[in-house]
Amino acid sequence: MNILIVEDETAAAVNLKAILRNVAPTYNVLAVLESIEETVEYFEDKSQTRPDLVFMDIHLADGESFRIFDSVEITSPIIFTTAYDEYALRAFKVNSIDYLLKPIKADDLQRALEKFARLSGSEQSSYQSRIETLIESSRQEYQRVFLVHFKDKIIPLNIDDVAYFYTSNEKVTAFTFNGDKYAVDRTLETLQSNLPEMEFFRANRQFIVARKAVKDIAVWFGSRLSLNLMVEIPEKIIISKARVPEFKQWLLSVHPSN
Repeated sequence: MNILIVEDETAAAVNLKAILRNVAPTYNVLAVLESIEETVEYFEDKSQTRPDLVFMDIHLADGESFRIFDSVEITSPIIFTTAYDEYALRAFKVNSIDYLLKPIKADDLQRALEKFARLSGSEQSSYQSRIETLIESSRQEYQRVFLVHFKDKIIPLNIDDVAYFYTSNEKVTAFTFNGDKYAVDRTLETLQSNLPEMEFFRANRQFIVARKAVKDIAVWFGSRLSLNLMVEIPEKIIISKARVPEFKQWLLSVHPSN
């Protein structure tokens, strides 16, 4: 059984390999990759051995590992590893079979490998069907209202009023179409998992933008895109070359209410 590890923390990678040696000594670790770029290059190289299973950290040095799937197709089952518990639903959308919280324990890893062994043939089809049902039902459970800070008060903010969310100096701010701005006590990652995907797009590390806030798009250097919004923005919003196809698909997709 060939295993690929995508992990940018040396200690975490060493720990994972050590646990694997104990609970699954016959498994062979093909490589340890440390970034989105390395992983994309690995799967683009047809001469590389295709892994039977991938362990993938969500937070890598050059961004969230979900971006890997924007560039290459990975058919191998994936077990995501992370120190955060807010990504489970997004993980299951990209062929994930399990989701382990760090620090990884031997018992948890053993259960994940047992699940991997069971998920074959009809069992895997049934599992994927259950996940698709979960994803579909979750679309109806996105938050429409967030509590935000305004002066010495906490007030409700409807996402229909939000043009974009912006993070700077580890602080997240919601900017409205009316020109108001409010401090939000959540990370962009948490917001992303709670906002309706049809209405909001994670443009880059700094911005989540509302579809109806997009005024027009300019072609930028290196086949990237620059977004112009209906409202003022603190800095230019750039879509990376790798994410351009995903952004275009999102922008052109039809809202369910239309």
